[in-house]
Amino acid sequence: MINTVWLHSFCTLVEVGHFTKTAERLHMTQSGVSQHVRKLEQQLDVELFVRKGKQFSLSDAGERLYCEAREIIAALSDLEQRVGEDPPYEGEVRVMSPGSVGLKLYPQLLALQRKHPKLVIDYRFAPNRDVESAIADARADIGFITSKSRRVEVHSRPIAQEPLLLVTPAGIENPSWTTLVSLGFIDHPDGSHHADLLLSANYPEFQHSNLLEKRGFSNQISLILEPVSMGLGFTVLPAHAVNAFSKPRRIKVHRLKKPVNETLYLCVQRQKALSKRFDTVISEAENNL
Repeated sequence: MINTVWLHSFCTLVEVGHFTKTAERLHMTQSGVSQHVRKLEQQLDVELFVRKGKQFSLSDAGERLYCEAREIIAALSDLEQRVGEDPPYEGEVRVMSPGSVGLKLYPQLLALQRKHPKLVIDYRFAPNRDVESAIADARADIGFITSKSRRVEVHSRPIAQEPLLLVTPAGIENPSWTTLVSLGFIDHPDGSHHADLLLSANYPEFQHSNLLEKRGFSNQISLILEPVSMGLGFTVLPAHAVNAFSKPRRIKVHRLKKPVNETLYLCVQRQKALSKRFDTVISEAENNL
């Protein structure tokens, strides 16, 4: 393989046309430039210059080498520059979060991408454990979860809080415990956890969500409130999911006397240095959550 340093010296000599000035440009000695040319000639087993005293011109082999080498040197220079660049609004960013925060954040990140089309947002919805695994395994760059990560590969820090809300069919103004029991519970993947947190803080009669009669289940975040809007039961959801529901007049949102919030944690891989585009997305998230 040809030494690119020798090629660079050769191309510079051809362009400058003088050994001493080439040495000055490359911060070398004149003998060093001569040595690089000699090593190239030995490796290729050709004469690259036709020498006449102190004057020289390119041989046919030298002409062919220069035509190829200048493109190689230019490509290497461009590669070095591209690798060293870290643009804040270019490249792919893989984001994962549970559904509720995704309903809030994904449209904001799409708006950011619209302003900066070279920034590509890859957004996946997943439960906490899957988000943690993806960050740990470098299958995602940025994650959001609703409990502090316990995995050593994942660094997490609190970034926002999201209220948990009791949601009933429209027309129910002050839901008593008897009313909730009568309605029954519309469950979802985090339903038991959310209900335990909010209902235990506000209803002395509450013991466990499993004791409520289940009237439905959905694992699609945008559809959990559909059965509630049809009068089939009540549920407990984070605020972002409630605010994203397309039929707000068909439900009633209740902020109870004792508010309960979920803390949202930002997760990144512990040992990974963050590129500027990741900082851009994190900043956008902090401003909108």
